[in-house]
Amino acid sequence: MLIVDASAGPGPARRASLPDHYKMMHMANLTLIYGMRLLPEGEVAEIHDATLKLANGHEAHVTMHVLEGSREQIEQQLKQSLDAFFDFYPEI
Repeated sequence: MLIVDASAGPGPARRASLPDHYKMMHMANLTLIYGMRLLPEGEVAEIHDATLKLANGHEAHVTMHVLEGSREQIEQQLKQSLDAFFDFYPEI
């Protein structure tokens, strides 16, 4: 359940307190942060989240994902992952 204090007004302070999924419902356009790197299997020893610096001065993190297999397997997994990602946000 989302409770919004109407007395806070429509300014940035009120919008900043809303959950991300609620903010996305009211966006005209979105930004998808995306990166890819192809390496030989077994070459990667460690993976860390990517850190983003937001316009409001806060930081956000992007979880890195690993897909392994043949080109065809990676393409299939990538398409499934993309579909699953947008399933998290049915409102957009």
